[in-house]
Amino acid sequence: MTVKFTKDHEWIRVEGDEATVGVSDYAQQQLGDVVFVELPDVGRTLEKGKEAAVVESVKAASEVFAPVSGEVIAVNPELEADPSLVNGGAESAGWFFKLRLTNPSELDGLMDEAAYKEFVEGQH
Repeated sequence: MTVKFTKDHEWIRVEGDEATVGVSDYAQQQLGDVVFVELPDVGRTLEKGKEAAVVESVKAASEVFAPVSGEVIAVNPELEADPSLVNGGAESAGWFFKLRLTNPSELDGLMDEAAYKEFVEGQH
């Protein structure tokens, strides 16, 4: 299992040709209290770097981008019922969707956890 991060603060956990995607803990801290999420439809094909979902907080609405290309094979039904899961477990229970990867080599351009932590520290 591999976990990678994007400069837009998404994480992707890869197991075989499937991946789970969500927003990082840093992102949920910046957003504040999450009040709504809009998830992609199962079966939709996502392109790397394109909008995949929307997360709204009391502060702002933000797009969630697909870290890699793939087909949506599942969404987190609990997240639609309780968007605050993003705040309580951004990198666990608050996942957004699962993808079947169509181009695994796209993972090579993403940051590992150490590189992401350095990136975030540079944001302050």
